Amino acid sequence: MKKEQVAHCQFSVWYPLFRAVTIRSVILPLPENVKEYLLDDGTLVVSGREDPPSHAQEGSDDAEEIQWSDDENTTTLKAPEFPEFTAKVQEAISSLGGSVFPKLNWSAPRDAYWIAMNSSLKCKALSDIFLLFKSSDFITRDLTQPFIHCTDDSPDPSLGYELVLRKWCELIPGAEFRCFVKENKLIGISQRDYTQYYDHISKQHEEICRSIQEFFKKHIQYKFLDEDFVFDVYRDSGGKIWLIDFNPFGEVTDSLLFTWEELISGKNLKGEQGEGEATEQDYPVFRCTNSKVTVQPSPYLSYRLPKDFVDLSTGEDVHKLIDFLKLVRSSEKNF
Repeated sequence: MKKEQVAHCQFSVWYPLFRAVTIRSVILPLPENVKEYLLDDGTLVVSGREDPPSHAQEGSDDAEEIQWSDDENTTTLKAPEFPEFTAKVQEAISSLGGSVFPKLNWSAPRDAYWIAMNSSLKCKALSDIFLLFKSSDFITRDLTQPFIHCTDDSPDPSLGYELVLRKWCELIPGAEFRCFVKENKLIGISQRDYTQYYDHISKQHEEICRSIQEFFKKHIQYKFLDEDFVFDVYRDSGGKIWLIDFNPFGEVTDSLLFTWEELISGKNLKGEQGEGEATEQDYPVFRCTNSKVTVQPSPYLSYRLPKDFVDLSTGEDVHKLIDFLKLVRSSEKNF
């Protein structure tokens, strides 16, 4: 995967080319001071609120500002303000119907949905967006390591970071699909929410696959800037296909029910179609969760736990596991 391929998947690069077949969106340049605020590791204080702060009643102990008291010093934390940017964001949100789905050049804060009051990525103000962005590892990666998995030694392309606001739509997870394209041929389609079983996907997979293939040939094939890429689509209740996003063809993108080894090599992708499906030589392989037995927990759940807990449970950090076992053994000896 080359840096150029990653750069081509930025929202502002592909959106003008496919505006007619995707969700209406607004792109705003991200000011440098906002970027610095998002990367600040200090206490999470959310800025960008449109509503004025409520005043404490007389005689109450409630304070208008958060204060952390030390033995001698008292520090008052105030969220930074971005009045001009806040006004632009609120104007864009209003133009899109009052609710938006936010993202940066590439990623959305899907790993941080749990921290929002509504447990959703639905945002109505800049404060909602900041809360999600400052809690998201995906957003931090966009801002600090966008080319981490690239194999070429070319200089990093110059980037202008952007806040992308997409009109909020209630999308059903069972209607989203990820499509893998190699050498401008659609080689694989995967159920996007692979952790769940959806009966309608199992029953309609041939029709779904055919409609996505037709959409690809009519609207996507030979129109994107690369010949190897990944794109996500949504199939609405009327059977119409909508483009959702583009992603690089490489391990930085989740391969879902495929593996990157088989997608890159082409192994295990032939002879997988059922009877009557392989009517065309370039017919894609379609994979879905076909049994309730294979249902899995959401991959985003791990982001709700401290990283030490996750490392222990998965065995990814051997030293932490050894220290934990020593602690358990020491505790047992004390009883």
